[in-house]
Amino acid sequence: MKQPLAYRMRPKRLEDIIGQTHLVAEGKIIYRMVKAKHLSSMILYGPPGIGKTSIATAIAGSTGTAFRMLNAVVNNKKDMEIVAEEAKMSGKVILILDEVHRLDKAKQDFLLPYLENGKIILIGATTSNPYHAINPAIRSRCQIFELHSLNEKEIEQALVRAIHDKENGLGRQLIDVKEDALHHFAGSCGGDVRSALNALDLAVLSTEPNQEGTIEITVNIAEECLQKKSFVHDKDGDAHYDVLSAFQKSIRGSDVNAALHYLGRLIEAGDLVSINRRLLVIAYEDIGLANPQAGGRTLSAIEASERLGFPEARIPLANAVIELCLSPKSNSAYQALDSAIADIRAGKSGDVPIHLKDAHYKGAKALGRGVDYLYPHDYENGWVKQQYLPDRLKNKVYYQPKRTGKFELALSQVYEKLLNQQRK
Repeated sequence: MKQPLAYRMRPKRLEDIIGQTHLVAEGKIIYRMVKAKHLSSMILYGPPGIGKTSIATAIAGSTGTAFRMLNAVVNNKKDMEIVAEEAKMSGKVILILDEVHRLDKAKQDFLLPYLENGKIILIGATTSNPYHAINPAIRSRCQIFELHSLNEKEIEQALVRAIHDKENGLGRQLIDVKEDALHHFAGSCGGDVRSALNALDLAVLSTEPNQEGTIEITVNIAEECLQKKSFVHDKDGDAHYDVLSAFQKSIRGSDVNAALHYLGRLIEAGDLVSINRRLLVIAYEDIGLANPQAGGRTLSAIEASERLGFPEARIPLANAVIELCLSPKSNSAYQALDSAIADIRAGKSGDVPIHLKDAHYKGAKALGRGVDYLYPHDYENGWVKQQYLPDRLKNKVYYQPKRTGKFELALSQVYEKLLNQQRK
């Protein structure tokens, strides 16, 4: 059975790699390593289908060093022992290890001494952020390189190369891929070149030649073979937290359109729990006292979304996101609390003033507890000058009001008046 087109088109030399110019272009780090024939162990990470394994095989092919390909899940310790024996015999072997984040402890412990002495050069590939997912002992012995999704122009370049390649691609057949079909393959794969190549392969294999013997790929055929954009979103993966981060930062930055985009991505991932939790945090962290009513309305939208479920849940969520985006912003409340907590953790606290101490027990009065306390309700406007903070912090100011909303502006006027009276 013929191997998939994407597999056949894997580059065998560094110069055949499409994209990832920040690593493989002339003068860049991997290019320099290969040119100097001085490789060190490395981990390549990024979204699926962007060429991690391709770069690994191209590196190995460009150096002329013997290499072996294993998978951390499928292959066992015995397979690694065979690689190690080969390394002992030849002096050095490149081990291309897919899903390197799935290495169990036994395999890790076996590999470590070989990585240490340089007998095995590890090129690991993973979709997970290695700083989160890979054992520090392995990670510390490897260079870490992040790969990026290919853009449409780069994917079109890979498709055209496959169409004309007579050895590994489709060049032995008469193929006419219409321009709009090519654009669809490149634009609807979500940056996953493997997905685009395999969709092209399916289109060619499933289309009968015309009377002239040409396989004609129209946009309709392309759409059938690649029906939906590839959406990379693993709820437990790095991309998930990147989207949540972008979602909150877009709302904080008052960009309605960006916030709706990231909300859409989270909805497509079906992650209602993370959406609702993040929205409630945003209502109090980023909007806060500038629009306190937003918190209650956001909670109502969250409760409605939970009762409705998807797809209808998107309706109250859209309302909440737009209101939060366009609300004035203030983080003054939690920043004030964080400042107070920082003092406490730094040992800046001190004794509670004696007039504020609990006086609801026998003998408290004899100890002076609460004796000089002034009850604010007994005074005009419900306020009386009195020290509340411990002596060592008595002039400390934590709350710094912002004037981004009418509500906090009104609060700040009362606050400043009380501070001034307290200082007199």
